[in-house]
Amino acid sequence: MRAVVVEAFGGPEELRVTEVAVPEPAAGQLRIRVRAAGVNPVDGAVRAGIFGGDAPLGFGWDVAGDVDAVGEGVTGWTVGQRVVGLHYGPFKAVGTGTHAEYVVLDAAAVAPAPASAGAEEAAVLPLSGLTAARALDLLELPAGASVLVTGAAGVVGGFAVQLAAAAGLVVTALAGAEDEALVRELGAAEFVARGGAPAAPVDGVLDAAVLGEEALGFVRDGGAYVGLRPGSAPASVRGIRMAEQEVAADGEHLARLSALVDAGDLTLRVGPTYPLEEAAAAHATLTKSGVRGRIVLTVSS
Repeated sequence: MRAVVVEAFGGPEELRVTEVAVPEPAAGQLRIRVRAAGVNPVDGAVRAGIFGGDAPLGFGWDVAGDVDAVGEGVTGWTVGQRVVGLHYGPFKAVGTGTHAEYVVLDAAAVAPAPASAGAEEAAVLPLSGLTAARALDLLELPAGASVLVTGAAGVVGGFAVQLAAAAGLVVTALAGAEDEALVRELGAAEFVARGGAPAAPVDGVLDAAVLGEEALGFVRDGGAYVGLRPGSAPASVRGIRMAEQEVAADGEHLARLSALVDAGDLTLRVGPTYPLEEAAAAHATLTKSGVRGRIVLTVSS
């Protein structure tokens, strides 16, 4: 099968598409025929060597595709079923990431794909959707509370705005001035242009833009702050409860997000798409600012 690899850390030009063996599912696992896979900022960080590790490495966290083989002991899944899944972790051996024609995942990391979405759309959901949902859970805000989402026009921030609004929170979105219409359409009741501040302190901040102390300053005394990059949260002040989100593969939670898509409560925003063979071009786009929606690789039969 074809798979994207980096043999020497560096820019997008270091990526290669190579032939590797088709993986076999072990007990408790599924093999998925990949139809589409998201290209996330973490993939660019791996390619550049920011996390360290040893090349060569494979890529890809998000997957949307079809069940191709079922490992021993797995029940509830059938060959051909459309699924989405999260392949957690930055360090993936060659041929084991989702940027390939096939991937093997633990069955517990997989959920039914949204029936209303195609593969390209569905591939946007796993990493970004789970990140936003887990961060919102950590805020522990009741319906009617106020929450500020920084980076609200990004994929994770956009999911956070939609999930918070669906949970009955009063959402203020912080984003670029040009994105006001977008974030209001996603469910934001109030808008703050980048560099500004909300009219009053909020009960909680979901800091998708990793503003740190600046975002913490928007929270009321005794409120809550959740950061999305482990190790980047500022020190607590004024009795503010602090937490940091660390994503995990969670098929049950992912299934709930998939159902929200089908209910019309969660919009999947696809950015530029590229065939697997053009992974280097996808990574080049990843380095550019102003891209709206998740970049997606598509895999032909």
